[in-house]
Amino acid sequence: MPTTMSLTAAADAAGQTPGFRRGGGVVDAVSAAVVLLGLLVVLAMVSAWHITQGTSGIGVRDLIAAMTGTASPAEAGPSVRDILLGSRLPRVGAGILVGIALGVAGALFQSLARNPLASPDTLAVTGGSYFAVTVVTAFGIALPVWASGGVAFVGGLAAAALVLGLAGGAAASTTRLVLAGTATAMALQAGTSTLLILFAEETTSLYSWGSGTLNQLDGTAAVRAIPVIGLIFVAAVLLSRRLDLLSLGDDAASVLGVRIRSTRAIGILLAVVLTATAVTLAGPIGFVGLCSPVIARLLSRPVPVLAKHAVLIPVTAIIGAIIVIVADALLREVIGATEAITLPAGVTTTIFGAILLVVLARSMRTAGPAQATSAARSRVDGRRRAIIVIACGCLFVAAAAIIALLSGDRFYLLGDVALWLSDRAAPVIDFALDSRAPRVAAALAAGAALALSGTLVQASARNPLAEPGLLGITGGAGLGAVIVTTIVPGATVVLISTVGIVAALLAFGLVYALAWRGGMNTDRLVLVGIGMWYGFTALTTLFLIRADPWDTPALFTWLSGSTYGRVWADVAPVALVLVIAIPLAFVWTRELDLLALDDDTPRLVGVAREPVRLGVLVTAAVLAAVSVSAVGVVGFIGLVAPHAARALVGARHRRVVPVAMLLGAGGLIAADTIGRTVIAPAQIPAGLVVALIGAPYFVYLLARTRA
Repeated sequence: MPTTMSLTAAADAAGQTPGFRRGGGVVDAVSAAVVLLGLLVVLAMVSAWHITQGTSGIGVRDLIAAMTGTASPAEAGPSVRDILLGSRLPRVGAGILVGIALGVAGALFQSLARNPLASPDTLAVTGGSYFAVTVVTAFGIALPVWASGGVAFVGGLAAAALVLGLAGGAAASTTRLVLAGTATAMALQAGTSTLLILFAEETTSLYSWGSGTLNQLDGTAAVRAIPVIGLIFVAAVLLSRRLDLLSLGDDAASVLGVRIRSTRAIGILLAVVLTATAVTLAGPIGFVGLCSPVIARLLSRPVPVLAKHAVLIPVTAIIGAIIVIVADALLREVIGATEAITLPAGVTTTIFGAILLVVLARSMRTAGPAQATSAARSRVDGRRRAIIVIACGCLFVAAAAIIALLSGDRFYLLGDVALWLSDRAAPVIDFALDSRAPRVAAALAAGAALALSGTLVQASARNPLAEPGLLGITGGAGLGAVIVTTIVPGATVVLISTVGIVAALLAFGLVYALAWRGGMNTDRLVLVGIGMWYGFTALTTLFLIRADPWDTPALFTWLSGSTYGRVWADVAPVALVLVIAIPLAFVWTRELDLLALDDDTPRLVGVAREPVRLGVLVTAAVLAAVSVSAVGVVGFIGLVAPHAARALVGARHRRVVPVAMLLGAGGLIAADTIGRTVIAPAQIPAGLVVALIGAPYFVYLLARTRA
């Protein structure tokens, strides 16, 4: 094991030991001061611009006259002061506080998890807050006034506590913590979406709030949040030395005297409280917490001092505030303050942050060697075990398909199915099974396609959080479907699905083109994919909010993943693509094993890395895109099925591919069956059931495996 002295020297050489004590300390201190001062000037300028905007028609001159006392009482009466103090300052103040809180929380989460995909959603804080508010609203739970503002706060803390418990506490490995948090967040999001669909009248206003809003009745809430955010910000800065050393790895940090468990526990607690405070103040505005620290770290390449957490945390906080204020001000400038009131602040911050993230990700040449995915670190099991698992998987899919065919608002028997197959069944049985069979086939084909797509993406991107959505496919499909529904009144399912497929493939092409720069860097691909995914999702939310209210429930159901109304023609594209993709996947199994390791190994053994990676990603994109025609937008299968397969049969893709497809197919069939029977004749979209059931099982798998 390296000595403490050698590790300290290595940390200093990497620029990760805090403080400015070495030869370049003066230069570092000056650089840090210049960067912080410059960002503060930018924040002050955009805040001043924001304050001049509003619905009252009071402009810059009126505000200056009122503040300097040079205007006459008629010109600067109480109305100007009331507008300034009661509306504009609270809005800009809330934006700054939310940006600071989410920026610092995101920096803490990413540093503790050592993963650029980590964010305040990593511990499901945002999802827990939104779910708690939705539950209270949907069921009409009466709360005293003093407690109503804390619902989101308590929900966020409870969700974080649940994730920590499932992952094994604050000392759990970073990968386990991130994956458990992501699974829980998706389950909470599915629960929220289910309540929004089942209690549409009671929760009408929550969809907009769920995207975040800076509208403030007065400055009371912002003033209450200042001491909380201020104290935690100071505590985070004081934790910076530990975070610097923790970036070297748990073993090295422990040798250097860092208490890993307490550091992780304190950092997580600080980030959770910051996020819950931000959600309580302005609703869920999640992208800022992901985008701000990524931007700060990308800027640390030309300005290395930003890599030190003592500087990184304040810089991230200011960048978060700038993103929120600039996005809101630009929206009000483009469409007018009156129209902007109806649009969630989270939509504009997400679009603005996504653009910045893509631009900066494009500027990065390399991010160093990407970490191997869990596929590369899993054990390798014997052939006999794989055969048994595959056989059990086939039985599982067959049983799930038969039960799905028999189940629904009315349960039929196998004899009824035999009569239906021989064309001798009663009309009511013919009608029921004629409508159920395509749904079962659609779920089977789409589940297998999504699972295979997720397997290919995780191997190519070498990231345990990777799924087809990282290629822009999910977001592009959703956006295309919403746009065509908004433009074409009464659009059919066939038209929506067709446009969704085309939009998904165009989105993938855009993501890949933006991520390519003299070669494909997996870190750049992931960052560009995240930015485009969130950008597409924000635009989808924008169109949903402005769409005809009568179309919203159907669109929301399609975006949640559903087999309702599917016919055999919807299954044909998925089946055709699977016939082509499955042999390709088995041909590429050796290449997938190598891609999951690093960028150098494929080259050393003679594999054409870039052509193979492009072929793998194109295949994954087409698989995920055509699944849209069968089940709409379903995201969880592509994440959980590959992990479950690796937990069952090990790392080799020759075994992972068939097992993942069987799990995906059987899981989506089971989810669709539950969704259309548990509250029949009403139905829950299959995508929501997948998340609600799959997340606990996913966490169970994590608990059974080593970090």
